[in-house]
Amino acid sequence: MKVKVNKDACIGCGACAAICDDVFEINDEGLSEVKEEFEVKEDGFSEIKRNEDLFQPVQDAADACPTGAIETE
Repeated sequence: MKVKVNKDACIGCGACAAICDDVFEINDEGLSEVKEEFEVKEDGFSEIKRNEDLFQPVQDAADACPTGAIETE
């Protein structure tokens, strides 16, 4: 699974981090981001491959984002 947060759309509500804090965190600017431990690829997506148990929580976080700022593939 691949995931990224669109910083232009994020409002920093924190729903994603509340749902899946293993992957998402709120940065110093008050916006969501994928944790640094997940390698960012050239296309801007981070690979979530170390634990398939995270796939559904990541998708749940994306679905809960009020602005649709989280993209998954």
